[in-house]
Amino acid sequence: MSTTTETNNEFFDSNILGHPAGLFVLFFTEMWERFSYYGMRVLLVLFLTSGMTGFNPGWEWDRKAALALFGTYASLVYITPIIGGWLADNKLGYKMAVVYGAIIMTLGHLFMAFEIEYCLYIGLFGLIIGNGLFKPNITSIISHMYKNHPEKKDGAFTLFYMGVNAGAFLGILLCGTIGEKYSWSYGFGLAGIFMFLGMLQFYFAQPLFKGIGDKPKKNKEENEEKLSEALEEGEVGLNHFTMLDKVLMYISGILGVLYVINDPLFEISRMKGAVNPINLFPFEIAGVSGQNVAILIGLVSFLYLLVKRISRYATVVRDRMIAVAIFAFFTVFFWASFEQAGGSMNIFAKDYTDRLLDGSAAMSFKIINTLIYIVPLAIISWVLIKLIKKSYAKIPVSNTILGSSFLIIWAIVLYLLYDAFNQDTAEIPASWFNILNSLFIIAFAPLFTKWWESKYNPSAAVKYGLGLILLGLGFGVLAFGAKDIPQGAMVATVSIVFLVFAYLFHTLGELCLSPVGLSYVSKLVPGRMIAMMFGVWYIAVAIGNKLAGKMGGMIDEITAEYSMSTFFLMFTLIPVGVGLLAMALNPIMKKLMHGVR
Repeated sequence: MSTTTETNNEFFDSNILGHPAGLFVLFFTEMWERFSYYGMRVLLVLFLTSGMTGFNPGWEWDRKAALALFGTYASLVYITPIIGGWLADNKLGYKMAVVYGAIIMTLGHLFMAFEIEYCLYIGLFGLIIGNGLFKPNITSIISHMYKNHPEKKDGAFTLFYMGVNAGAFLGILLCGTIGEKYSWSYGFGLAGIFMFLGMLQFYFAQPLFKGIGDKPKKNKEENEEKLSEALEEGEVGLNHFTMLDKVLMYISGILGVLYVINDPLFEISRMKGAVNPINLFPFEIAGVSGQNVAILIGLVSFLYLLVKRISRYATVVRDRMIAVAIFAFFTVFFWASFEQAGGSMNIFAKDYTDRLLDGSAAMSFKIINTLIYIVPLAIISWVLIKLIKKSYAKIPVSNTILGSSFLIIWAIVLYLLYDAFNQDTAEIPASWFNILNSLFIIAFAPLFTKWWESKYNPSAAVKYGLGLILLGLGFGVLAFGAKDIPQGAMVATVSIVFLVFAYLFHTLGELCLSPVGLSYVSKLVPGRMIAMMFGVWYIAVAIGNKLAGKMGGMIDEITAEYSMSTFFLMFTLIPVGVGLLAMALNPIMKKLMHGVR
């Protein structure tokens, strides 16, 4: 038996819920990273757009500038994992990439806590770079851990994504509440503290991983294996990148990143009254702005590169990669709407929703909110206790740090609940509504899993169509709720019920589309090309996130010229229309997938 196989089997000596203790170390490491990411994400636009007076002043940016910055940040965090994955594969190894990424993100949160403008930009840059090192590589460790146990991999990733949702839930709840009710700095800083503790917990748990994720060694057999795989699929050789391929890749990449950066630079300098706002593309061609010319050239270069490379593969491989490209196209529209949760929907919650409750309504909310805090945290703490019991002898420092982190979390939660019950009324933080996504995922994911495993499991195109239509219906609920808001109004008191149902429909749409997306990439694309197509996928998500900020930034213009209802109707009609198109393409997609379900 090989050393790798022996190492892989040894993981299961320390069994927790049928899986090795190392999986749960990764579970909690990812949980703290998602805690920091979603904790900051939910605060950014709220902080930037809050008034400069009052007990917890923000910066009073206009919404267009704030959402331009948010869109750029959300976009770039999906670009840097392409680079971070390459660095880990070729230079750093997965474990140290995760450690370095966590340290850089910790510093990013620290800078943001100062509430100084140049520190904000440094902080966001740190979060983008750190995320690029962290995000792709912690999942790579899991893949290697289960290399000889593929039958347990689905269960492992299910448990792991519980950690993702647990971190999102706790980060939004704690950082959001503390940031809004007490101090923005405390909210940003809390995200950094737990990112740092998560890094320490992971670093001191390395003995559990027995060499997996160490600095890579050159594998001389790798190209021979890839060539053998290509020959089996009817190709004459490997599809190496030509010089033209590389030139097109650099052109599209550089122009795309410059465009993403230029947008907030221009909007922020315009907001500050600059006579000539900063513009990295200060020219026009035939009446078209330099920025639009640049992004058009970048987009054409990227699409030509994609078509050129896909056309060189054997028929079956080519068709399946075309299917992935089409799914990526639909993904852009999904995330452009879904990511309004961190932007325009946050603004709607803050300025247009009646969040102040009194009397029996206030008491009912306090009781429900207490259960929302306590029950998930108790479940996660139970998992923590099982991990500590099983692995304390091997990784005492890691478990001590992890246990201490949870004691801090419990202390914060109990204080927040005590403070809430001492108030006569209840003001729901605008950030609170973001936790509904995690709660609905936990509630409905098992039902969707049973659906996908039943004989009624729909095809990939139908799942995409359903996801987009449900997403559009969620915005339809908001459009209906906002119908009585006067044209151009900057505040209103719409019932919270509309936001609750909007998040419900959005989550149901996400469950149809998001979890299956990467699954289809892995099923449709041969292993030797998986990195390239994952890169394409992340680029699609990045474009969607940038469009989310760009389209969300139109909230004031559309509300002033038409109405708030019209603004949300835009996000209703586009996803529903694209969803119907996806369903109409179902027969074609089935042919392109050549039997893959």
